[in-house]
Amino acid sequence: MEYTTLGNTGVTVSELCLGCMSFGSSEWRDWVLDEEAAREVIERAIDLGINFFDTANMYSQGESERVLGNVLDDYDRDEQVVATKVFHPMGDDPNAQGLSRKAIEQELENSLDRLGMDTVDLYQIHRWDYDTPIEETLRALDDAVRRGQVRYVGASSMWAHQFADALHASDELGLERFATMQDHYNLVYREEEREMLPLCEKEGIGVMPWSPLARGYLTRPHEDIDATTRGASEEYMYEHPYREGGGPEVNERVGELAAEKGVKRAQIALAWLLHKDTVTTPIVGTSSVEHLEDAVEATELDLSSSEMEYLEEPYEPVRVSGHE
Repeated sequence: MEYTTLGNTGVTVSELCLGCMSFGSSEWRDWVLDEEAAREVIERAIDLGINFFDTANMYSQGESERVLGNVLDDYDRDEQVVATKVFHPMGDDPNAQGLSRKAIEQELENSLDRLGMDTVDLYQIHRWDYDTPIEETLRALDDAVRRGQVRYVGASSMWAHQFADALHASDELGLERFATMQDHYNLVYREEEREMLPLCEKEGIGVMPWSPLARGYLTRPHEDIDATTRGASEEYMYEHPYREGGGPEVNERVGELAAEKGVKRAQIALAWLLHKDTVTTPIVGTSSVEHLEDAVEATELDLSSSEMEYLEEPYEPVRVSGHE
């Protein structure tokens, strides 16, 4: 495993981040692993050199954080970098959602309790809150850093102008700055290349793409995607424009290049992201040790500039997706 620096934080993280959305409770989503199966994947990730883990309070309504915390409790916590997120509803409490000071403070306490940690390395806003001024959110996050509950703060999918406003506000008010951006970016969704990625590069922001395999769309022929448990039950897959524009042809070219190189489709898609200078560490979610090992092998896969261009050429602009 190779390692890289997370934006301007100076923190060293593995070239892949293990996404923990698929750990928690199968009662939440059919394809989610319960604790025993999740432990096997997380422990293998650590064996392979992954030291960066991303979860969120809303994944399995807190169970993902609890499972991750239980597994990491058997290891030296100082050697792991843990990220979680806040924004989405947690139960019926109307204040257990959004990015008000109350929501942030109480949900951070709950997340730390489930993780079994006094301090989380990276605390991220999961989405933009249109009901709360960004200044209030930034002040609450800054206070969490000053209390020692959070080391760094990050953001996730939003419009580039919103992220620029947030960075400007933190600079003007002398508050903790967002250090990372977790955005929607993969071979069949590249709208982030227009504004968000150039902004992140200019501002020294660490980029952690979510859904690097397009919710599995890039892992198999596009006509076969519904054959998987997640493909058959994951309603969100159809909300993203993966099959629009040049998506099907990109999918086919991934398959062609994978066959030519004798590797997995997922490895080609991950290697493409890893070759992007603006990308710090893709967030890879998996429900099997085999797929995890495939992902780690992809870090050693080289793509030529002509192969990169071949994969990219069919792409066409699509509707913006992922800010919800």
